Amino acid sequence: MSPSPRVCAVIMAGGSGTRFWPLSRKSRPKQFLPIAGRKTMIEETVARLRPLLPFGAIYTVSNKAQAVAIRKLVPELKADNILVEPFGRNTAASLILATARVYLRDRRTVVFALPADHLITRPARFIRKLRAAAAAAAKMDVIVTFGIPPAYPSTGFGYIHYSGRKREKIGGEAFYPVLRFKEKPKLAQAKRFLAQGNHSWNSGMFIWRADVFAQKLEEYAPDFFPYWQRILKALEKESQSGVAAVFREIPATSIDYALMERAKGVLMVEGDFDWSDVGSWGSLADIWPRDEAGNALRGKGQFIDSRDCLVYSPRRLTAVVGLKDVIVVDTEDALLVCDKKADQRVKDVIEKLKKKGKERIL
Repeated sequence: MSPSPRVCAVIMAGGSGTRFWPLSRKSRPKQFLPIAGRKTMIEETVARLRPLLPFGAIYTVSNKAQAVAIRKLVPELKADNILVEPFGRNTAASLILATARVYLRDRRTVVFALPADHLITRPARFIRKLRAAAAAAAKMDVIVTFGIPPAYPSTGFGYIHYSGRKREKIGGEAFYPVLRFKEKPKLAQAKRFLAQGNHSWNSGMFIWRADVFAQKLEEYAPDFFPYWQRILKALEKESQSGVAAVFREIPATSIDYALMERAKGVLMVEGDFDWSDVGSWGSLADIWPRDEAGNALRGKGQFIDSRDCLVYSPRRLTAVVGLKDVIVVDTEDALLVCDKKADQRVKDVIEKLKKKGKERIL
């Protein structure tokens, strides 16, 4: 039997969570709020990994203010493992920084790159899948990703087109070659994806050996590889100014655009562990308890002749009368009322408020 690979997790905790305004703000984005359960999402993400990883093998990457919040919420994490981005540059930069730190400690370590703000309601199955993915990434020079079985033709997720013919069997799991990553589709295209049967939702979770990540950057993202080399040198010298210099110049883009959409040698394993990206207020209607009319409530509320509504009102009673598919979010200084179908447009409110100079309420 081959020895278990050395593994660690990098939790991407730097998002702004604008679609959960007005509860989510710059100072407390979604991952630092108890939106899905009673604990914050970052706490739940760390707790989910603990059956597999000690605290010393769990890293986070975020901005400075968020790092302070992480230390308070999860004091068991090692201070050296709470990585700070000098500037927000999206996930390509943050994962280059975090993987470089791991690489310098042991370049053959398998890295789980995971968002801080996802919900997984079958954690034991998730851990089993992570173990298999780690074995695959340790054995082969590949990147592994989880493909979420699509429940409906979503236009809000990217898709993974994979080959159902060829597959590897590792750790009791089937791994399929990824043919290509596809951006968020129009509805007609999303329906075609489901009918074809070989497309999954892109979970945004990736597993790679640190040295393989460097190889893939050099081969498939040569415009980013020099930044990798410079980050390595800056970390070796423990030069914060060197890291900051790289972050000033590195393009602000996601790891999907920077690497995954270009790379060959990517495998997908089915992420059938009841996953949600908790991407908007409307997504909570499937997570919070609902009454017989489909209404979901967190706080104080009363529904009269209303169906499929969602209310967040912890401070005062909110009554909803004669409405259907409406979201109400009542906070100390702002009130949101919107149609469920328009919940993705909450970020448009943020842009309007920015233009009006209403930074205080953001």
